[in-house]
Amino acid sequence: MTKKQDTLITTAGRDPEKNHGFVNPPVYHASTIVAPTLAEFRERRTRRWELDVFTYGRQGSPTHQSLEVATAELLGGDRAVCMSSGLAAINAAMLAYLESGDHVLMVDTVYGPTRNFCENFLGRFDVSTTYYDPSIGQGIKDLIQDNTKIIYTESPGSLTFELQDIQAISDEAHKRGCIVIIDDTWSSGVFFKPFEHGVDVSVIAATKYIVGHSDVMMGIVTTTNEHWQQVRQSASTLGANSGPDDVYLALRGLRTIGVRMRQHHENGLKLANWLEGRPEVDRVLHPGLTSNPYHKLWKRDFSGACGLFGVVLKPYQEDAIAAMLDGLKLYGMGASWGGFESLILLTNPAATRTVGKERWENDGPTLRIHVGLEDTEDLIEDLKEGFERLNANN
Repeated sequence: MTKKQDTLITTAGRDPEKNHGFVNPPVYHASTIVAPTLAEFRERRTRRWELDVFTYGRQGSPTHQSLEVATAELLGGDRAVCMSSGLAAINAAMLAYLESGDHVLMVDTVYGPTRNFCENFLGRFDVSTTYYDPSIGQGIKDLIQDNTKIIYTESPGSLTFELQDIQAISDEAHKRGCIVIIDDTWSSGVFFKPFEHGVDVSVIAATKYIVGHSDVMMGIVTTTNEHWQQVRQSASTLGANSGPDDVYLALRGLRTIGVRMRQHHENGLKLANWLEGRPEVDRVLHPGLTSNPYHKLWKRDFSGACGLFGVVLKPYQEDAIAAMLDGLKLYGMGASWGGFESLILLTNPAATRTVGKERWENDGPTLRIHVGLEDTEDLIEDLKEGFERLNANN
């Protein structure tokens, strides 16, 4: 039986028969895991990355395995491993392959801490990074060097939400023996299937939509079978494992990700369309809008959109922006996103861009909005009042 996505989300990684009929797996709190004989102790260690083999608390438990199996099935990968944060997952994925003298091709719209990792950590160990335009597609072949090890993608990209042709990039990467890694947090495996587009390794900040309640930090790395051993060893070496209680909360969140993401999609598009008609707005950075330059690519590769997008305002003074944001009642100002609540932040895309930076330097203020699960009429009314303050204080 081939399960449809909603059925897979509710059943993957669960086996009540193994747990005395309980629907959900128990939370295993453990450091030491004992073996009955020396022979079995040694055998477990040789098979430590296989399913249903557990050797030490840091290497995971049946609770971890349940979430990892479910996530791998959702994404269409083979195996997955939980990490302590999204950034830890990114680090483990990249360090699985990189050595001194290697070269990374990094999309210029990448998540800020990933850029920081490349520049301030990898650079210290003679790993060089070249940033490329997200719209490069097949043209990535012209940037691949003899020592290029990883081509890192993120689609849509942070802050500006530009999409990438992942299949075209993967095709060129594999011709030259490069590993393709994607940050798939925006879709979280629900609206985009990375392994159907040639990706080798997917990283997701489960902190966001998988957990879905703004109360857990976690990352998950998912791979094809070919890359599992190397990535799993890297994750183990870094030691940034996730705790069992956090894993349980993430697993609980995963069971409702399908219905939550559909609501984020609906709410996000409603607000994006409304914002597009506001006189204060220059443009809305949401690939689900027909006016968006990436809309055709989004329609081809994605089955929906989450609640995160950007808004470029017309020129306004920062005091006016502060008046608008400070008085909002339903939008919090804080890092992260993907929870049930709406958020808003003032951003500066030009500050972190090195390729195509000029496209953003002369823009008005840019906002990043995460549309939560509140009623959209209330969210719109809150923003209407915010725009009134914006105009009154400019």
